[in-house]
Amino acid sequence: MKDDGTLIARLDSVTIDCRDPERLASFWSSLFGTAETWRGGDPVQYIDLGSTDGSPVLRFQRVPEPKTVKDRIHLDLRVDDIEEACRRVIGLGGARVEHGDFREYDVVFRVMLDPEGNEFCLVSEAVVGRWGARRTP
Repeated sequence: MKDDGTLIARLDSVTIDCRDPERLASFWSSLFGTAETWRGGDPVQYIDLGSTDGSPVLRFQRVPEPKTVKDRIHLDLRVDDIEEACRRVIGLGGARVEHGDFREYDVVFRVMLDPEGNEFCLVSEAVVGRWGARRTP
């Protein structure tokens, strides 16, 4: 907000740079159960996936360079069963980061990679708390 209290901007999308937007859009669409809502360019340069439960649009933008270092921003995905979610992510072409599990504040995080190596976390609550029901990693 500006100093006078008026809105400056609204979050439009979370954009992931990638070499193959169609491949990543397919991977993430399968994870979230969402459909493609827009694509731009020929060949395709951008693909948007519809939002889920009020979340922003997930956008994939073609870039020429590959990912080279750890992401400074990543997605945390809440799951009920971290082992089952991990198996399904791997089945879709993702990967689990070796030694990528850690627990903080009664929450378990598992670091995963999408097909282009972008990090994201599967997040599961270890005890009754923030999300209401007991979840066990």
